[in-house]
Formats: sequence, C-alpha cells, structure tokens
Amino acid sequence: MAEAKPFTPVKLICGVIFSDQKVRALAVEKLKQLYGPVDLISPTFAFDITDYYEKQMGKNLKREFVSFKQLIPPESLSEIKLRTNQLEEEIRVAFQAGGRVVNLDPGCLTSSALIMATAKNFAHRVPLQKGIYAHLELLFTRKETRPLDWTYPDYKEEEYQKFFLDVRRIYLSQLSDL
Repeated sequence: MAEAKPFTPVKLICGVIFSDQKVRALAVEKLKQLYGPVDLISPTFAFDITDYYEKQMGKNLKREFVSFKQLIPPESLSEIKLRTNQLEEEIRVAFQAGGRVVNLDPGCLTSSALIMATAKNFAHRVPLQKGIYAHLELLFTRKETRPLDWTYPDYKEEEYQKFFLDVRRIYLSQLSDL
C-alpha cells in the first residue's frame, strides 16, 4: 500500500485584470499584504482576446501576473481564491465603483504545471473545496510550455509563456534550496 506524502510547496501567482492603474496598484499592494513579497511581475498585456469582462469592467482592459516569493501549500489554493474574490469587492468599494473594477485570478505553479483557481465548473475542472475548482492551464516540459485543448487563448501567447517559464525557473531554484 502506498503511503500518502505531504505535498511539495508551490509557487503562488495571481493574474490581475484592470483598466485603471490606480486600481492595479491598490490590488497589488493588498495582495502583497496578504501573501508577502513579490519576486516577479509580468509585463502589462492588453486583455483583448475576449470581451468576456467588458460588460462588468469596461473596455481597454489589461492584465498582469504577480508571482509571490513565499511558497504555499497547494491545498490552500481554494481559500486563496475565496479571499481574492472578497478582495475584488473591497477594492470596488474603496473606489466607490458601481461595478467590478478588478479581476483577481490566483493560481499555483508547480515544476510540471500551471493550475489556476476558478469558481466556474466545467468538464475538465477538478473540484477542490467550497465551490472552487482547479483549472489545469499549462504543462511544462524541460524548456517550454505545453498548452492543452482547454487552455485559454491568451495563455498560449508567447509573452505569457515566457513569464511563466521565468517564474518556473525561480520556483525550481527555490525547491533546490529546500
């Protein structure tokens, strides 16, 4: 009989979708307060591959990813997603906005995959707890990423993949220090 072993800690990342730089700055600051120092922030990408959030958040949306220095237990991902959902509302209230002003998408990066948390169920998503699902977004080979049939189109972009590979290099270095 195989004995269960503790999970290897993972790298917390968070996608931030916004249109206003002040909203973005507050969101990143609040994330740092909750999850500690950041070790890498992606370039700012135009979030124009879909209009999914336009009705809620307006046009000219942008996205950045933030990678946190401190490794986390992977089983904490659903709690983090629930907390970032609350944080979205806190930021909306802080800006006295009638609608959503930021979208926060936490995920975790392992040596072999990028897994994002979502509250939306679908056939390929794995339930975690409290209405949160794991969405396997990308696989990693030795030197590149491998998108899957259900990988969001923007995550297939070369610039996104370069960022995730950079985060993975940091993560692998951190693992070797454990």
